[in-house]
Amino acid sequence: MSPLSSERLLAIWEHGVIRHPLDRALLLYAQVRPDLAPDQLADRPLGDRNAALMRLRWRNFGPRLALWLDCPSCGERMEFELTAEQLPTMLAPPESVEVDGQLYRCPTSRDLAQLVGCTDVDTATRQLAQACGASPERCAQIESAIEAADPWADLALEFCCPACAYVGEASLDIAAYLWEEIDCKARSLLDDIHLLAQAYGWNEAEILALSDSRRSAYLARVMA
Repeated sequence: MSPLSSERLLAIWEHGVIRHPLDRALLLYAQVRPDLAPDQLADRPLGDRNAALMRLRWRNFGPRLALWLDCPSCGERMEFELTAEQLPTMLAPPESVEVDGQLYRCPTSRDLAQLVGCTDVDTATRQLAQACGASPERCAQIESAIEAADPWADLALEFCCPACAYVGEASLDIAAYLWEEIDCKARSLLDDIHLLAQAYGWNEAEILALSDSRRSAYLARVMA
């Protein structure tokens, strides 16, 4: 997988900026899995999607993620860095899990789309398990089985607050994290294009055709 070119990154941003976050995630997923049709992407296990987006993130922005979290107990802002070594191994995710001789489907992006508008976490979790085939009384058991079989489906990070010693878990939404980085990069590119077009009269394609180092050199002269 090659890094996204400036042209491709801007095209992805242009198509994704007006979309729902779930559709943005699939747009990014498609960059890693061009072998799958759009409808197939939505029906792939969430673990496959999330692991693919993490690979896309590593390839374009590096292996370290700068994160922050406000302690739910005392409000202390915690800042930390997450590295690739701290994440689960990327194995081929299962399509389903077997519990007591019965198969239960792993959740997909299409399943998440059915939960849009649900604001209660417990209700959403229960409905997601039921969408995978779990009966109401077995939701917790099936949820645990899916988490064990496919940890990338919902990346949960353990933390301990240094201020009050509160211990908890927080989910990492890699799709949202990656989109924020792409959005920031795209807007920075647009600023560069605007400045260089004003200064030299070049069009967008001519500016994006410049290497990063040459573009930076011209920008330094404009700013000087």
